[in-house]
Amino acid sequence: MVSMDDLPVRDDLRGQTPYGAPQLDVAARLNVNENPFAPSEGLVADVASAVADATRGLNRYPDRDAVALRADLAAYLGRESGVALAGEQLWAANGSNEVMHQLMLAFGGPGRTAIGFAPTYSMYPEYCRDTFTRYLAVPRDEGFRLSTSTALEAVELHQPDIVLLASPNNPTGTALDLDVVKAVLDAAPGMVVVDEAYAEFRRAGTPSSLELLAGHPRLVVTRTMSKAFGLAGARLGYLAADPAVVTAAQLVRLPYHLSAVTQAVARAALAHSDELQAQVALLRDERDSLVEWLRGKGFRVADSDANFVFFGEFDDRHAVWQSLLDRGVLIRETGPEQWLRVSIGTPEENAAFTAALEEVTR
Repeated sequence: MVSMDDLPVRDDLRGQTPYGAPQLDVAARLNVNENPFAPSEGLVADVASAVADATRGLNRYPDRDAVALRADLAAYLGRESGVALAGEQLWAANGSNEVMHQLMLAFGGPGRTAIGFAPTYSMYPEYCRDTFTRYLAVPRDEGFRLSTSTALEAVELHQPDIVLLASPNNPTGTALDLDVVKAVLDAAPGMVVVDEAYAEFRRAGTPSSLELLAGHPRLVVTRTMSKAFGLAGARLGYLAADPAVVTAAQLVRLPYHLSAVTQAVARAALAHSDELQAQVALLRDERDSLVEWLRGKGFRVADSDANFVFFGEFDDRHAVWQSLLDRGVLIRETGPEQWLRVSIGTPEENAAFTAALEEVTR
């Protein structure tokens, strides 16, 4: 049996391990920010019907431009954010991961630089590695926030081709003020990508960068249906931007990258958006209650506009993580060494987490 090191693999891939969080069969899986609620029977029936219709044409390639899906996504974003968008401004792929990968292929590459603000999503360096783009991590401010001055200083110093801004940020849950995004757009020489994978969970009054799209052709806002829509298993992410950005993404896509089945599932789910938003409201309430409980127990907790909570500080976070796992609760070791992240689950799962954490840390 040979190992990867026995193969003529690229030198920069040697010694690395694939991305992934533990996938364990435990009672409370709260480690990968999934929506804990299974699709309703009504949604299951509509998806089954849509997939059956798509199956009848699987001898043909899918619509390579996903025109109908993009129109549905534009309509959904219009209702969700109040920002009027056309289908030509939307682009979809297999999860927001593929969307981001396409953006790096189109706007990054050898001799180009992307910056992110750490701690942030751990896949950003990997997107850059895969596309031979230089990645620089700039530290966030106290409390994991990002100030205008910190962002502008980094842009001025590095003159990046791509600025990656996560709002809400993963793993901290903190959202960006639009003034920060505006300032970066004015100063950055290249593209500004705002990753809004968790945007539907933001607290009332927290804006979306979709509001800045008009007049900013170098701004890209990415979203996903994995979280709020509970479609992590379907793999559908998308971006909103100037139509010219969509054209750039189309240049680097793989042929017929988005299957007819995926398109059908996503469109069926979008028709149930009102139903799914009710689940989002419950998860927001559960998150806010958990933040209050954790702070009441003396933990430091980052403000969260996402469906997870980042909390600390621990002398030995792995020991806490393992002790929780021993009690059937799986959370995530990510970010700074003294911190842990817990996804918001059902009320029953959240109760199991608080009970286990209290027992482990008493």
